[in-house]
Amino acid sequence: MKFSIATFVTDESIAPGSLAAAVEERGFHALMVTEHSHMPVAYDPPYPGAPEPSREYYRVLDPFVTLASAAAATRNLVLTTAVILLAQRDVIYVAKEVASLDLISGGRVVLGVGVGWNRDEMRHHNLDPATRGAKLDEQILALKEIWTKDIAEFHGEFVDFSPIYSWPKPVQRPNPPIFIGGTSRAALQRVSSYGDGWLPTVGVTVDEILRGREWLAANGRAEMPIAVWGVGRNEELLAGYAEAAVDEVAFLLPTLPEAAALRELDELAELTAALAF
Repeated sequence: MKFSIATFVTDESIAPGSLAAAVEERGFHALMVTEHSHMPVAYDPPYPGAPEPSREYYRVLDPFVTLASAAAATRNLVLTTAVILLAQRDVIYVAKEVASLDLISGGRVVLGVGVGWNRDEMRHHNLDPATRGAKLDEQILALKEIWTKDIAEFHGEFVDFSPIYSWPKPVQRPNPPIFIGGTSRAALQRVSSYGDGWLPTVGVTVDEILRGREWLAANGRAEMPIAVWGVGRNEELLAGYAEAAVDEVAFLLPTLPEAAALRELDELAELTAALAF
C-alpha cells in the first residue's frame, strides 16, 4: 500500500513548491490537492447539521496552478487532484490544463473528479445540482475524446461541440488516470462505467471498501485501483485498508505554515516507516 499526502494548499499555508519537495523527500507517493472556486456567503448545508466549512475551504488555491508549481519542484511525485469539481468547469479548458500539466511533469498526473456538495457554488456556475452527475459522465467521455483523437467532437445533452483540434496531448496514453470520488451507488456506477480508479470519500470504512470492491468485481471491474483520501493516524484502520487491498492512502495534512507543516510531514514519515504493511 502506497502512502501519500492530501491537503488544502492556501495563501496561508506552506507554498506548493516547498510542500511538494518536502513530500517527495520524505518518500511519499503522491500529493493530492482539492478545490473550491469560491464559498458562497449564504451557507446551504449538504445535510442537516453539517458544520460550516473551515477556513481553508475559503482560501484554497487553484489545483492546476498548485500542481504546476509542485511539478517544477519534484521529479517523481505523482500529482493528483482529489477532487476537482469537473461539472463546474469548462471541459475543453480542463482537457488542455490536464494535458499541459501531464506534459510538463513527464506524465505524473492523476485526475480525481467528483460531483461536489455545495449546491450554491454549483448554481453560481450555472450548474443545476440535479444534473451534475449526468454532466460529469459526459465530461469524462469528452475528455477522453479530446486526449486520444487529433480531431475530436462530442454531442451529448450537456456537452456538445463540433470537431476541434486540441494540443498538447497527455504524455500518459491513452489518458491520465481518472479516479472517481464518492461512495454512493451512483459514484460506484460511475467508477465502473468511466473510471480508471476509485477515490472513496474521507471516513470510508473497511466494510464499505469491501462492499464496493465486491460490487465492482460483479460489474467487471475487479482490478480497479483504490485510493483513500484524507486518512488519519489510526493504525488499526490503516491495517484494515491494507487487508482490503487498498492501493493508496493519503494522510490529511492540516493547512499549516511551512515550519509546522514540515514537522507534521516528519511525523507522518516516521509513522509510515514503522508500519508493517
